[in-house]
Amino acid sequence: MSAPGRVRVGAIGAGWWATTNHFPLLADRADVELVSVCRPDRDLLLEVQERFGFRHATEQVEELLEQDLDAVLVTTPHHLHLAHATAALDRGLHVLCEKPMTLHAVDAWRLVEQVAATGVHFLVPYGWHYTPFVVETKRLLDDGVLGEIEFVQSFMASPTKGFFGGAGPVPSGWTPSLVEPDRRTWQDPARGGGYTHGQLTHSTALMFWLTGLRAASVTARQGFGQAAVDMYVAADVAFTNGAVGSVAGAATLPDDDKFQIDLRVFGSEGVLLLDIERERAEVRRHDGRRIEIDAPAGAGAYRCDIPPQRLIDLIVGASTENNSPVEVAARSVELLEAIQQSSALGSDIQIGEISSTQRRPGTAPGAQEGGPQ
Repeated sequence: MSAPGRVRVGAIGAGWWATTNHFPLLADRADVELVSVCRPDRDLLLEVQERFGFRHATEQVEELLEQDLDAVLVTTPHHLHLAHATAALDRGLHVLCEKPMTLHAVDAWRLVEQVAATGVHFLVPYGWHYTPFVVETKRLLDDGVLGEIEFVQSFMASPTKGFFGGAGPVPSGWTPSLVEPDRRTWQDPARGGGYTHGQLTHSTALMFWLTGLRAASVTARQGFGQAAVDMYVAADVAFTNGAVGSVAGAATLPDDDKFQIDLRVFGSEGVLLLDIERERAEVRRHDGRRIEIDAPAGAGAYRCDIPPQRLIDLIVGASTENNSPVEVAARSVELLEAIQQSSALGSDIQIGEISSTQRRPGTAPGAQEGGPQ
């Protein structure tokens, strides 16, 4: 039996990132009960269960969802997120779903509709959305400090050459503690492998959350180097409000380098300069006003300790702020899919066309091992 007031959590997927980040955080909370965990490989499943104190363990998603739960963590490979998140929402459960939320825009917007209809909390764990100087930047933009946004430049680079290219492990800052990542998640194009889905999901979601923009059309190219999946991205983007911009990324920083995200937003009344690597957030307005947001050294380092705990806080009423909601994740998904389509076809892609294309929803298979997100 659960203790009164504890949030009962199930986990679909128990791979490297879940066992390294999410499970230890939630296991330490007195107001959380880790009820059930699901993944293949019975021996490893039981080891995960024992390590984190899950009351129940299964290799079948349906069996997990039959438990008495309040919330579910979906940390399976990218191509399985839709089926598992949908199955949890069908039961009225709160959901944390790893990014990219889905691989296809039509599926992402179906989840948006389902979350709205169900009325539950749905959070996608984008860590930088909870970084204090980024949160303050969001407040300023929401207050209209830039006026009407007219141009955006977004760039991201990661120390992930070996990881995506197949020649090396995960970045050294996140050494697996129990479960090794399933390389198929990251190096198989059919499963959403590659830099676009694996990393550009971060910078694009951050761009959309901060600005409120939505992409309208994309012309993009991807570079592969010697890898089977994309390692470089360059895209010209038009937005629905008439703004234009560029979105780019590279997987090949040296392993010990800091992640780079450089976002520049030009509006009718001023400019935002946001640099995650060098911890800079500054607004320069045309009326001469300068606003420098406090960003201490080291504050831009990637952390994802707040998002899984924020889901619990939302459920128990300790917070009302979801900085990475389903709608933002959907805007990222539709841009990422358009980038891939544009690169493959060598032509401009209209976002509305892929967002409304009908696809047959997949069925919910057994949980597979997740990976670093």
